[in-house]
Amino acid sequence: MLNIVLYEPEIPPNTGNIIRLASNTGSTLHLIEPLGFRLDASSLRRAGLDYHQYATLQVHKNWPEFLEKQTPKQLYAFSTKGKHSYAAVRYTAGDYLLFGPESRGLPDTIRDDHAITAVVTLPMQPQGRSVNLSNAVAVAVYEAWRQLDFAGARPLG
Repeated sequence: MLNIVLYEPEIPPNTGNIIRLASNTGSTLHLIEPLGFRLDASSLRRAGLDYHQYATLQVHKNWPEFLEKQTPKQLYAFSTKGKHSYAAVRYTAGDYLLFGPESRGLPDTIRDDHAITAVVTLPMQPQGRSVNLSNAVAVAVYEAWRQLDFAGARPLG
């Protein structure tokens, strides 16, 4: 299926929403430390992250460790600095969708990394600064999953 990657996420409720999204779309969620919250059970419940038992979740100590362990074939970095629309990408099963921390987005060093296939963006109105992280992830994941004919989804009707 798909892989959602959060680089140094900061806001627990956003990550909670994304955990739920990952669970409901069959995606694997990768969290790259440091995190802006603890992943212990009581902290997860307090932050609304109690859906984690239904999601496949992997935590990586840093960016190099993530790349070494995952060796992504296709890794799309989502950024307001992207020059191409996320909708122009032809996603395939196993792709990695990378998102940066809420307060600052992906740093140049990550966006420019050799492992990045493309830096893409969500179109916005000219005055727009950014889209909420969990909303951006949902838009991207559902577009990629749609292109994969919603593989693994329960039948409609």
